Amino acid sequence: MKNFTQTLLLAVFCLLATVTKAVPKLNSLPTATATIFLDFDGQSVIGSYWNNGNPIFCAAPSLTTAQITEIFNRVSEDYRPFNVNITTDSTKFLSAPLTQRIRVIITPTSSWKAGVGGISYTGSFTWGDDTPAFVFSDRLGPNNAKYIAECCSHESGHTVGLSHQSKYDANCALLESYSTGYGSGETSWAPIMGNSYGKNMSGWNNGPTPYGCAVTQDNLSIITSTNGFTYRTDDYSDSLSNDAFTQSNSSFSINGIITKTTDKDVFRFQFTQNTTIHIDALPFSVGSGDNGSNLDIKLLLYNEAKTLLRTYDPTNMMSVSLDTTLKAGSYYFMLDGTGNANTSEYGSLGSYTFTGFRSALPIQSVTLTGNVVKNKHELNWNVMADEPIRSVEVEYSTNGNVFNVLNNLALTSRTMSYIPNDAGTRFYRVKATSINDQVVYSNIIALKGAENQVKSFNVSTFVKNQISITAAENYQYKLMDMNGRILATGKGAVGMNTIDMTNKIAGIYVIQLLGNTASQTERIIKQ
Repeated sequence: MKNFTQTLLLAVFCLLATVTKAVPKLNSLPTATATIFLDFDGQSVIGSYWNNGNPIFCAAPSLTTAQITEIFNRVSEDYRPFNVNITTDSTKFLSAPLTQRIRVIITPTSSWKAGVGGISYTGSFTWGDDTPAFVFSDRLGPNNAKYIAECCSHESGHTVGLSHQSKYDANCALLESYSTGYGSGETSWAPIMGNSYGKNMSGWNNGPTPYGCAVTQDNLSIITSTNGFTYRTDDYSDSLSNDAFTQSNSSFSINGIITKTTDKDVFRFQFTQNTTIHIDALPFSVGSGDNGSNLDIKLLLYNEAKTLLRTYDPTNMMSVSLDTTLKAGSYYFMLDGTGNANTSEYGSLGSYTFTGFRSALPIQSVTLTGNVVKNKHELNWNVMADEPIRSVEVEYSTNGNVFNVLNNLALTSRTMSYIPNDAGTRFYRVKATSINDQVVYSNIIALKGAENQVKSFNVSTFVKNQISITAAENYQYKLMDMNGRILATGKGAVGMNTIDMTNKIAGIYVIQLLGNTASQTERIIKQ
């Protein structure tokens, strides 16, 4: 790719060649005045500066409709931030003002200009004489859709006033006149005005030129200030407020564009109950793996108080997918273009789709209350759910951070009594699990422990189905009948323990408990 600077204006008479195939009529922004015409159907160029003024009879390239469409889509995405129409329709080009249009001829007719993949005059977009730019499809692959598209964007970039962009080392020594960019894979990047054939992500750049490492070129400022067009109108609010686009449907699909480095699109969600939500934020692409994407997406989640809760910004991916559970309330998702290891946020611009779905959780809420009654901790809870519950567990903690299971309870249970072993504070919560494996925790409560606890073991002595033992230390036990015959033995741990009595007949039993520091014998009456 090579550009030539030209200051003189000459008339160019462009005669349409015989159309050899049907080219799909495509437009990226048909309402825009400024136009970049991708000409795929052959063209006769007479009286131009090119070829020393001799006619050029440009053949149509051997491209399929799918390839033409891919090229159009890639170039359109490069110019998506701007109020300019990328088109394959000659009537759109011819109806545009002379000083706001350029024809880019894609052709295998390249023998008249050796050694380049394309050629154009810097600033020719506004010349007003229809001097075309050229992209030589026979030298790009040949007929490689990505290479042709990169060259179309590059050469049209010259016509809107841009020079090449280069790469230098830390000592300002020139490494590449045409910067090949950085990285590999999905987030690899190169400047459009460099050599972007080998990178997935290409973008406009604010960086050095071949004229020196300190001679930088601000692509976006030049494009939007010297060609009669600027950025597209911002489509969504940037603010975390009621002005943000409010999404109320259970499923949604939103199209948007990040047009500037400072542009952020905010979407507001309101949930009347606990909700699961799945979101995909996908940059425009021409294939899997974000192929051909320019926008590296970052999502930020805020609550109603505008506090940042989470940031979703995968290291090696340009798209974002997430599943999360949110309590009832208002939230904001802010979609932003971001930099990565290979480029800054400057050129992370382009279009996206923001899609997802949400559903109310089977378990809406779990609430827990409690009181201390004569050294006992009386717990009460309530589970609100739209689907059956699989299990309910009471958990305790001595520090409020690490919780252990205190007791597994019957699904119908809503109360429990527990005698702690010391005067320390106990923290409690209830864990409910639905039949669909949704887990919801209650609020945490703190209750003061027993002030005058003397027993190492507190045993429920009147039982129906199980003996409950609250232990201050690990222990061993023996369960005997009134004749001293051993019926069961086992071990217990600090905290709440149970011994199954469902297979025992009603009557009187004796249990012996032996710990490291204490032993205890209790009489058990099974009803």
